[in-house]
Amino acid sequence: MSETVKLNLPLLAAAQAQKHVTVNEALSRLDASIQIGVESRMLTEPPLVVTEGEGYLIAPGAEGAWLGHDGRLASFLNGGWQYLDPVRGWEIWVAEEALRLTFDGVYWVENVLAMSSHNAAVRAEVVEIDFTISAAGGFVDTGFVIPSHASVWGVTGRVLEPLTGTLTDWSLGVAEAVDRYGAAYGLEAGGWLRGITGQPVTYYEPTRLRLTANGGEFETGKVRLAVHLMQFDLPDGD
Repeated sequence: MSETVKLNLPLLAAAQAQKHVTVNEALSRLDASIQIGVESRMLTEPPLVVTEGEGYLIAPGAEGAWLGHDGRLASFLNGGWQYLDPVRGWEIWVAEEALRLTFDGVYWVENVLAMSSHNAAVRAEVVEIDFTISAAGGFVDTGFVIPSHASVWGVTGRVLEPLTGTLTDWSLGVAEAVDRYGAAYGLEAGGWLRGITGQPVTYYEPTRLRLTANGGEFETGKVRLAVHLMQFDLPDGD
């Protein structure tokens, strides 16, 4: 049976019997491929339990029912797996990671705002962490949450568990500017912060956020921090 070029949708044959079977199959494939969303891009073989209509971006090294389908989009339709080969410019939403991917013809690139003909790209990202304070001190540093050569517009956050200790409030920034993303933040669970700089700040090496206890020291607590940033990818050399 002949198929369409891009989505491999089945086409009706002249005088074909049971035309509804072909039409319904084509509609099912369209339903899976328009506004594509996948559950994960990390799996090399199908999950043990799968729901009709679920989709996956198959990771390298595919096994089992996905053997030989590395890098393809797999959708579970009508009780079996159907596959699509991505085309440059396609976008998908990855539910597991809450991010958008754009296919540049070779790789899937995260959170692209714009891309040139040679794959130079502007990417907007939000790096989110849950950070637990577990030792007393006048300040605590997170892990390296700001990537190298990222331009940061601001940091937002929530207090998930009360910040305890002798402090009166706290500030958020980096080692060289401890209140860059705000000061006098509250200690109670549910408190929030929105630290936005007047202009973006570019960091030229991986950087930690610093929480500073004002008027005393931290003891315990937990905060959720989200760094809002942009990154700039180089064009290909081909």
